[in-house]
Amino acid sequence: MLDRFFGLSRHGTNVRTELLAGLTTFLTMAYIIFVQPAVLSGSMFDMETGLDFGAVTTATCLAAALATAIMALYARYPIAQAPGMGENFFFVFSVLPAAATLISAKVAAGTLQQGATTPWQIALGVVFIAGVLFLVLSLLGVREMLLDAISPSMRNGIAIGLGMFIAFIGLKNATLVLADKDAAVKLNPQFASPDLVVFFFALLLTAGLYARRVRGSIVWGILAATLLAVVLKLGLPLMPEAISQAEVVTTSNLMNPEKGFAIAKAVVARPPSMAPTLFKMDLVNSLCWSMLPFILIFLFMDLFDTLGTLIGVSEQAGLMKDGKLPRVKEALLSDAVGTVAGAALGTSTVTSFVESAAGVEQGGRTGLTALTVAGLFVLALFFSPVIAMIGSYPPITAPALVVVGSLMMRGVTKVEWSDYTESMPTFLIVIGIPLTFSIADGLALGFIAYPIIKLLAGRGREVKWLMYVMALVMVAYFLFIRSQAV
Repeated sequence: MLDRFFGLSRHGTNVRTELLAGLTTFLTMAYIIFVQPAVLSGSMFDMETGLDFGAVTTATCLAAALATAIMALYARYPIAQAPGMGENFFFVFSVLPAAATLISAKVAAGTLQQGATTPWQIALGVVFIAGVLFLVLSLLGVREMLLDAISPSMRNGIAIGLGMFIAFIGLKNATLVLADKDAAVKLNPQFASPDLVVFFFALLLTAGLYARRVRGSIVWGILAATLLAVVLKLGLPLMPEAISQAEVVTTSNLMNPEKGFAIAKAVVARPPSMAPTLFKMDLVNSLCWSMLPFILIFLFMDLFDTLGTLIGVSEQAGLMKDGKLPRVKEALLSDAVGTVAGAALGTSTVTSFVESAAGVEQGGRTGLTALTVAGLFVLALFFSPVIAMIGSYPPITAPALVVVGSLMMRGVTKVEWSDYTESMPTFLIVIGIPLTFSIADGLALGFIAYPIIKLLAGRGREVKWLMYVMALVMVAYFLFIRSQAV
């Protein structure tokens, strides 16, 4: 039955491979289960937003499970969905202050009673409205048309850019690359740090197993990293004082008592209640001119994050047919439905996760991979202590991201580098995605440059009309909307 529905044999895969791929994807993105509530509740920044941590945790898992299940059963692609990073920070640092200002103005004008609504309720309303707009654009086929308008070189460039982005995130999560006020980023020279020991051990083991074509190499790497982290966490305090009290050890995230690696004290836990956020979005007050820019920003961020991930992961999996992606409308509907449902449950914008590339590299080719991820998100509600142990310590999953990022670079040979009208916009996407730390912004740079360079080269007819429209929209987006999101 599974073979017939998902076409396992047709895609050269089997149930075992798909389940393993789903587990791989889930492990590399499980951090969102804990990061999302920490961001939205404000606990990550020592501030109070009013959103309940536990309610957001449950809402995040259920929204991710729903959207990913739709992707699995309707579009049948191995791509997972969850509330997006970037969108959640924008929610807290841009939308919430604007909503608070709106409430103050309405209370002062006497059009709103004090305490009738809260900034987070208006912000959820903004996300809900943006989700409805995603849904309408998907049903009208606008997003599908845009996907077809992107040239083959740029599609491969998106995959390359995503690979660099994934690898950069992995290096950052491992603390191998650190932020620097003078040079943007710098190398962490503390190679004896437990964080880097865990990272390099798992990276080399995963790469070695992959080179030997061992199935499940990425999962084995994650499990080995977890075991080593447990050993170091328990063993380092028992070492001689010169070692256990060394600065390189005591400053490590592994040994940090507040945010470091915590060994699970239980296996099963009761899911938190969603009552504090369920259906609490304020649609009335979010439908106003002052909130319109934020609705549009969410619209653009999700549109291009999803397109970029969908194209990049599909290219990697070999799912593109004659330059087009079958069932693209069905795929694009999943994040729209997920965003609408997520806002109703109490979380921010749902989008396709670039970490899906880890499962694809593990052999996932069909919706069964995504269905596995959806099921694991539901199970995570009951096994949060174990997921917390793996997902809350980034050096464990960082090696998987670096390995997958390196493998996604293979698309570089498919770019028409000899044709400058194709290579330059593609290069802007490749370099733009990791350096702006945004899939949406990186794509926008290439989308603006593509038709302009073609026109200047006298080859404007090669560009589909929708790319001209998108270039103008992206220019307006940068000038009038994106600049307001700083």
